[in-house]
Amino acid sequence: MALQSKKKNKFVKAWMQEHVNDHWVKEATRLGYRSRAAFKLLELADKDKLLRPGMSVVDLGSSPGSWSQVLHEKLGPRARIVAIDLLPMEPVRGVRFILGDFRQDEGLLAVEAALEGRKVDLVVSDLAPNLSGVESADQARSVHLGELALEFSRKWLQPGGDLVVKAFQGEGFQEFQRAMQGHFDKVYARKPKASRDRSREVYLVAKGLRSQSVQIAEIAG
Repeated sequence: MALQSKKKNKFVKAWMQEHVNDHWVKEATRLGYRSRAAFKLLELADKDKLLRPGMSVVDLGSSPGSWSQVLHEKLGPRARIVAIDLLPMEPVRGVRFILGDFRQDEGLLAVEAALEGRKVDLVVSDLAPNLSGVESADQARSVHLGELALEFSRKWLQPGGDLVVKAFQGEGFQEFQRAMQGHFDKVYARKPKASRDRSREVYLVAKGLRSQSVQIAEIAG
Protein backbone atom coordinates (compact mmCIF):
# COMPACT_ATOMS: atom_id res chain seq x y z
CA MET A 1 0.00 0.00 0.00
CA ALA A 2 2.87 2.36 0.86
CA LEU A 3 4.46 1.75 -2.55
CA GLN A 4 1.17 2.43 -4.35
CA SER A 5 0.72 5.63 -2.35
CA LYS A 6 4.21 6.83 -3.30
CA LYS A 7 3.55 6.12 -6.99
CA LYS A 8 0.25 7.99 -6.83
CA ASN A 9 1.85 10.98 -5.11
CA LYS A 10 4.62 11.02 -7.71
CA PHE A 11 2.06 10.99 -10.52
CA VAL A 12 0.01 13.78 -8.92
CA LYS A 13 3.12 15.95 -8.45
CA ALA A 14 4.18 15.39 -12.07
CA TRP A 15 0.68 16.26 -13.31
CA MET A 16 0.57 19.41 -11.19
CA GLN A 17 4.00 20.49 -12.45
CA GLU A 18 2.91 19.97 -16.06
CA HIS A 19 -0.38 21.76 -15.44
CA VAL A 20 1.23 24.82 -13.86
CA ASN A 21 3.72 25.13 -16.74
CA ASP A 22 1.14 24.43 -19.46
CA HIS A 23 0.97 27.14 -22.15
CA TRP A 24 -2.80 26.82 -22.51
CA VAL A 25 -3.39 27.00 -18.76
CA LYS A 26 -1.36 30.22 -18.64
CA GLU A 27 -3.29 31.64 -21.59
CA ALA A 28 -6.62 30.72 -19.99
CA THR A 29 -5.60 32.52 -16.82
CA ARG A 30 -4.42 35.55 -18.77
CA LEU A 31 -7.64 35.83 -20.78
CA GLY A 32 -10.01 35.02 -17.93
CA TYR A 33 -11.20 31.61 -19.13
CA ARG A 34 -11.97 29.04 -16.47
CA SER A 35 -9.98 26.25 -18.12
CA ARG A 36 -7.72 25.46 -21.06
CA ALA A 37 -10.71 23.76 -22.71
CA ALA A 38 -11.84 27.17 -23.98
CA PHE A 39 -9.14 27.03 -26.64
CA LYS A 40 -10.40 23.67 -27.89
CA LEU A 41 -13.81 25.12 -28.69
CA LEU A 42 -12.31 28.30 -30.11
CA GLU A 43 -10.18 26.28 -32.54
CA LEU A 44 -13.04 23.98 -33.54
CA ALA A 45 -15.38 26.91 -34.03
CA ASP A 46 -12.88 28.72 -36.23
CA LYS A 47 -12.02 25.67 -38.35
CA ASP A 48 -15.58 24.45 -38.86
CA LYS A 49 -17.51 27.76 -38.78
CA LEU A 50 -19.65 26.72 -35.83
CA LEU A 51 -20.58 30.03 -34.20
CA ARG A 52 -22.55 33.05 -35.33
CA PRO A 53 -24.29 35.80 -33.34
CA GLY A 54 -27.74 35.08 -31.93
CA MET A 55 -27.57 31.29 -32.09
CA SER A 56 -29.38 28.87 -29.77
CA VAL A 57 -26.96 26.40 -28.18
CA VAL A 58 -26.99 23.60 -25.60
CA ASP A 59 -23.75 23.00 -23.68
CA LEU A 60 -23.61 19.47 -22.24
CA GLY A 61 -21.06 18.86 -19.48
CA SER A 62 -20.45 22.58 -19.06
CA SER A 63 -18.67 22.89 -15.71
CA PRO A 64 -16.45 24.77 -14.90
CA GLY A 65 -17.85 26.93 -17.69
CA SER A 66 -15.11 27.76 -20.18
CA TRP A 67 -17.17 26.61 -23.17
CA SER A 68 -20.15 28.61 -21.92
CA GLN A 69 -17.83 31.63 -21.62
CA VAL A 70 -16.74 31.22 -25.25
CA LEU A 71 -20.33 30.78 -26.41
CA HIS A 72 -21.52 33.96 -24.69
CA GLU A 73 -18.48 35.87 -25.91
CA LYS A 74 -18.92 34.83 -29.55
CA LEU A 75 -22.71 34.66 -29.84
CA GLY A 76 -23.60 37.92 -28.12
CA PRO A 77 -26.52 39.05 -25.95
CA ARG A 78 -29.26 37.79 -28.27
CA ALA A 79 -28.09 34.18 -28.07
CA ARG A 80 -29.94 31.51 -26.09
CA ILE A 81 -27.52 29.23 -24.23
CA VAL A 82 -28.59 26.38 -21.95
CA ALA A 83 -25.92 24.47 -20.03
CA ILE A 84 -26.04 21.40 -17.78
CA ASP A 85 -23.56 19.56 -15.57
CA LEU A 86 -23.47 17.28 -12.54
CA LEU A 87 -20.99 19.66 -10.92
CA PRO A 88 -21.83 23.22 -9.85
CA MET A 89 -20.84 26.04 -12.19
CA GLU A 90 -20.31 29.66 -11.29
CA PRO A 91 -22.76 31.84 -13.25
CA VAL A 92 -21.84 32.88 -16.77
CA ARG A 93 -23.60 35.92 -18.14
CA GLY A 94 -26.27 35.02 -20.66
CA VAL A 95 -26.20 31.31 -19.84
CA ARG A 96 -29.00 29.37 -18.15
CA PHE A 97 -27.31 26.68 -16.08
CA ILE A 98 -28.96 23.49 -14.86
CA LEU A 99 -27.36 21.47 -12.08
CA GLY A 100 -28.31 17.94 -13.01
CA ASP A 101 -27.43 14.61 -14.62
CA PHE A 102 -27.98 14.65 -18.37
CA ARG A 103 -28.02 10.82 -18.37
CA GLN A 104 -31.14 10.76 -16.19
CA ASP A 105 -34.69 11.67 -17.20
CA GLU A 106 -34.85 14.45 -14.61
CA GLY A 107 -31.82 16.25 -16.04
CA LEU A 108 -32.91 15.75 -19.64
CA LEU A 109 -36.41 17.03 -18.89
CA ALA A 110 -34.94 20.11 -17.19
CA VAL A 111 -32.96 20.95 -20.35
CA GLU A 112 -36.00 20.39 -22.54
CA ALA A 113 -38.11 22.61 -20.28
CA ALA A 114 -35.50 25.38 -20.56
CA LEU A 115 -35.72 25.17 -24.35
CA GLU A 116 -39.48 25.82 -24.18
CA GLY A 117 -40.15 23.69 -27.23
CA ARG A 118 -37.78 25.67 -29.47
CA LYS A 119 -35.11 23.82 -31.40
CA VAL A 120 -31.44 24.83 -31.34
CA ASP A 121 -28.70 25.52 -33.87
CA LEU A 122 -25.81 23.79 -32.11
CA VAL A 123 -25.18 21.19 -29.42
CA VAL A 124 -21.71 20.96 -27.85
CA SER A 125 -20.76 18.12 -25.53
CA ASP A 126 -17.60 18.02 -23.43
CA LEU A 127 -19.06 15.16 -21.40
CA ALA A 128 -16.55 12.62 -20.10
CA PRO A 129 -17.02 9.70 -17.70
CA ASN A 130 -15.53 9.51 -14.24
CA LEU A 131 -12.50 7.32 -14.91
CA SER A 132 -12.38 3.97 -13.14
CA GLY A 133 -8.95 3.00 -14.45
CA VAL A 134 -10.44 0.06 -16.34
CA GLU A 135 -9.85 1.15 -19.94
CA SER A 136 -12.57 -0.97 -21.56
CA ALA A 137 -15.21 0.20 -19.08
CA ASP A 138 -14.16 3.85 -19.34
CA GLN A 139 -14.24 3.66 -23.14
CA ALA A 140 -17.72 2.13 -23.11
CA ARG A 141 -18.98 4.90 -20.82
CA SER A 142 -17.46 7.54 -23.09
CA VAL A 143 -19.16 6.09 -26.17
CA HIS A 144 -22.46 5.92 -24.28
CA LEU A 145 -22.24 9.61 -23.40
CA GLY A 146 -21.62 10.38 -27.07
CA GLU A 147 -24.64 8.32 -28.05
CA LEU A 148 -26.81 10.26 -25.58
CA ALA A 149 -25.58 13.56 -27.05
CA LEU A 150 -26.36 12.30 -30.56
CA GLU A 151 -29.83 11.14 -29.52
CA PHE A 152 -30.55 14.50 -27.92
CA SER A 153 -29.29 16.33 -31.01
CA ARG A 154 -31.49 14.35 -33.37
CA LYS A 155 -34.50 15.51 -31.37
CA TRP A 156 -33.59 19.12 -30.62
CA LEU A 157 -31.35 20.35 -33.45
CA GLN A 158 -32.80 22.32 -36.31
CA PRO A 159 -32.34 20.65 -39.72
CA GLY A 160 -28.89 21.78 -40.82
CA GLY A 161 -27.72 22.17 -37.21
CA ASP A 162 -24.32 21.08 -35.91
CA LEU A 163 -23.03 18.85 -33.10
CA VAL A 164 -19.65 18.73 -31.35
CA VAL A 165 -18.89 15.68 -29.17
CA LYS A 166 -15.84 14.77 -27.12
CA ALA A 167 -14.77 11.19 -27.87
CA PHE A 168 -11.85 8.90 -27.13
CA GLN A 169 -10.18 6.75 -29.74
CA GLY A 170 -10.61 3.09 -28.92
CA GLU A 171 -13.21 0.34 -29.03
CA GLY A 172 -16.55 1.61 -30.33
CA PHE A 173 -15.16 4.91 -31.62
CA GLN A 174 -15.43 4.11 -35.33
CA GLU A 175 -18.92 2.66 -34.90
CA PHE A 176 -20.04 5.82 -33.12
CA GLN A 177 -18.50 7.99 -35.83
CA ARG A 178 -20.41 6.01 -38.47
CA ALA A 179 -23.62 6.47 -36.48
CA MET A 180 -23.09 10.23 -36.60
CA GLN A 181 -22.41 10.05 -40.34
CA GLY A 182 -25.83 8.45 -40.73
CA HIS A 183 -27.52 11.65 -39.55
CA PHE A 184 -25.25 14.52 -40.64
CA ASP A 185 -23.91 15.69 -44.00
CA LYS A 186 -20.28 15.70 -42.82
CA VAL A 187 -18.44 14.42 -39.75
CA TYR A 188 -14.84 15.38 -38.94
CA ALA A 189 -12.50 14.03 -36.26
CA ARG A 190 -10.48 16.92 -34.82
CA LYS A 191 -7.56 17.04 -32.39
CA PRO A 192 -7.31 20.63 -31.12
CA LYS A 193 -3.89 21.98 -30.24
CA ALA A 194 -5.01 22.48 -26.63
CA SER A 195 -5.64 18.73 -26.25
CA ARG A 196 -2.68 17.01 -24.65
CA ASP A 197 -0.62 15.00 -27.15
CA ARG A 198 -0.68 11.81 -25.10
CA SER A 199 -4.47 11.90 -24.67
CA ARG A 200 -6.74 9.75 -26.86
CA GLU A 201 -9.21 12.62 -26.76
CA VAL A 202 -10.61 13.89 -30.05
CA TYR A 203 -13.69 15.88 -30.97
CA LEU A 204 -16.20 14.73 -33.56
CA VAL A 205 -17.68 17.71 -35.38
CA ALA A 206 -20.89 16.88 -37.21
CA LYS A 207 -22.13 19.43 -39.72
CA GLY A 208 -25.61 19.70 -41.18
CA LEU A 209 -28.21 17.53 -39.47
CA ARG A 210 -30.29 15.93 -42.18
CA SER A 211 -34.06 16.09 -41.83
CA GLN A 212 -35.81 12.93 -40.70
CA SER A 213 -37.47 12.57 -44.11
CA VAL A 214 -34.08 12.60 -45.86
CA GLN A 215 -32.66 10.03 -43.44
CA ILE A 216 -35.66 7.74 -43.94
CA ALA A 217 -35.40 8.06 -47.73
CA GLU A 218 -31.69 7.17 -47.66
CA ILE A 219 -32.32 4.12 -45.48
CA ALA A 220 -35.13 3.00 -47.77
CA GLY A 221 -32.92 3.51 -50.83
